[in-house]
Amino acid sequence: MATMIDFHKETLKLLGKLGPGQMSPSAYDVAWVARLGEIAPDISNMALQWLCNNQLPDGSWGAYSPHYYHDRVISTLATMIALTRRGRRAHDRLQVEKGLEALERITSNATQNLMADPNGATIGFEMIVPTLVTEAEKLGIIKQQGERILGRLSALRKLKIEKMRGYRINRYVTMAFSAEMAGLDSQGMLDVENLQEDNGSVGHSPSATAYFAAYVRPEDRRALSYLRSVTKPDGAVPDLFPFEIYEQAWVLWNLALTGDKTLISSPDFQRHLDFLQSCWNTDRGVSLSRGFSVPDGDNTSVTYELLTKCGRYVDIKGLLSFEDKEYFRCYDLEANPSISVNIHTLAALRQGGYTFDHPTVLKVFRFLEKNQTSEGYWFDKWHISPYYTTVHALLAMGHIHSTMTEMAINWIIRTQRSDGSWGFYIPTVEETAYCLQALSIYRQLGYKLDRSIIKKGRAYILRNMTEPHPLFWIGKGLYASEFIVQAEMLSALALSDGD
Repeated sequence: MATMIDFHKETLKLLGKLGPGQMSPSAYDVAWVARLGEIAPDISNMALQWLCNNQLPDGSWGAYSPHYYHDRVISTLATMIALTRRGRRAHDRLQVEKGLEALERITSNATQNLMADPNGATIGFEMIVPTLVTEAEKLGIIKQQGERILGRLSALRKLKIEKMRGYRINRYVTMAFSAEMAGLDSQGMLDVENLQEDNGSVGHSPSATAYFAAYVRPEDRRALSYLRSVTKPDGAVPDLFPFEIYEQAWVLWNLALTGDKTLISSPDFQRHLDFLQSCWNTDRGVSLSRGFSVPDGDNTSVTYELLTKCGRYVDIKGLLSFEDKEYFRCYDLEANPSISVNIHTLAALRQGGYTFDHPTVLKVFRFLEKNQTSEGYWFDKWHISPYYTTVHALLAMGHIHSTMTEMAINWIIRTQRSDGSWGFYIPTVEETAYCLQALSIYRQLGYKLDRSIIKKGRAYILRNMTEPHPLFWIGKGLYASEFIVQAEMLSALALSDGD
């Protein structure tokens, strides 16, 4: 158990590690690589072994913690298909049987959770799962789903494909990230000649790229080269790679919350700022990686706020390119807006000098007001914990006094656990760090908060910071970016030091 930490030493160590991106393994993506069989036996065999080694105790695959229906369904379906297509041992068949039992339990208990809330779904869920269900039915793994929950998702996919008639999926639209949703029946929607990024990937997604190399352009050399570059020696692959802009911007943004001038002026910190500034496009902002063709409002807003706060000039036009009539978009053609993107945009606008009464700021404020729950928190489609979204909302609003901020602060204080932690599902260091960031900064702004609340939270982090972190971030499955979580913890400890 740590009782103290050298903030500058640990942050400089962290800044020295930043690179193309460090992310937890994704069972869903590993399952797609495992399908490659004779096309790429060097990586597919390793992936198959990883799947065999990482079945969860209940028979499913996906994030161990928390138990999240969408993640477990998509990961378990994909893995059972891979094991059925590639497995040769009795043990493989037994694992598929256990997976099927787990899937039955998950879907029978999760009807409302899987259909009701679009913000709860993992990326592309309603389009990808039906293609997996169809394949699993043909392989005899599962029975015809018909009007059961997974069958109803198939009907939803058909409706969405009808609406997409005339659209082509290429590297310039976000749907490339989930290109495998085209399955074997709708590959006509793929603009194959313009689908791959320069690094050979499809949407920087190992699963979409494995689908491409297996079924769209079999044995494509560039796709296989990308997949070999992202596969770890144990067969694991991430949900996304590379994502260096995303990683560097979010790590630095968290560390910059401390206002530590020594850290911010350090060569390592400035080197990463140089890189982020060089990536800024005047008209489009930034994307998650320099090689990714689709800019997004989330990385753009966080990068703009960070650079502007640290004295770097970038044109705000890139941020304003995501403005819509009632809110700010994360991507063009997105099905539903992201609350956290609008929160980060609010922070960026305020950092850029927009006053509270500016029409653009008021628009975002109204959007957030409309989406706050009666309990005082916000949910978002990119992260399963409301503490993430709610704390970032408080940080964006700063000294703006409103009913929204009062409700959010009171909710955070009210939900601290007896051991000092916070956690919507289970107590976690990550969620505790978020809450400490907000409460510490609000104390600095003059809010009267009981210091013991912060002390207890800080002690919890110090006791548990080396434990494995649950996966809270939403991709096609759940994931965690290791270095971003580390930056959140370090930031929270620095801000709460002395309380």
